[in-house]
Amino acid sequence: MKMKFVLAAFLVAGAMSLGLMANASSGSKDAAKDSPTTSASAEQSTLNENMHFEGEKRFRSNCGRCHAAPPKFSPRMMATIVRHMRVRATITDQDMRLILRYMTE
Repeated sequence: MKMKFVLAAFLVAGAMSLGLMANASSGSKDAAKDSPTTSASAEQSTLNENMHFEGEKRFRSNCGRCHAAPPKFSPRMMATIVRHMRVRATITDQDMRLILRYMTE
C-alpha cells in the first residue's frame, strides 16, 4: 500500500515538473517571436512579480493560518513539503503551484 502511494506521488511530481518545464519553455519562445527582447523581458518580469505576489497571498491565506514562513529549503524538499501539505490542507492544484513558486524564489 505504501509503495503504491510512493509510486503515485513520484508519477504526479514528474508530470507536474514536465508540465511546468514545458509551460516555461513555450512561453519564452512565444514572447521572443512576438516582441523585441526588451519588452519580452519586461513582460516576463511583470509576470514573475504577479506570480510571486499571488503565491505570497495564497501562502498567507492557506498556510499562514497555522505556519510562519519556513526557512529556505532546497526546491526539491520544498516541493515535497508543499505536496504533503496540499493533501492535508485541501489546497487546490493552482494554489499549490503558486505557493511552491513563491517558496522557491
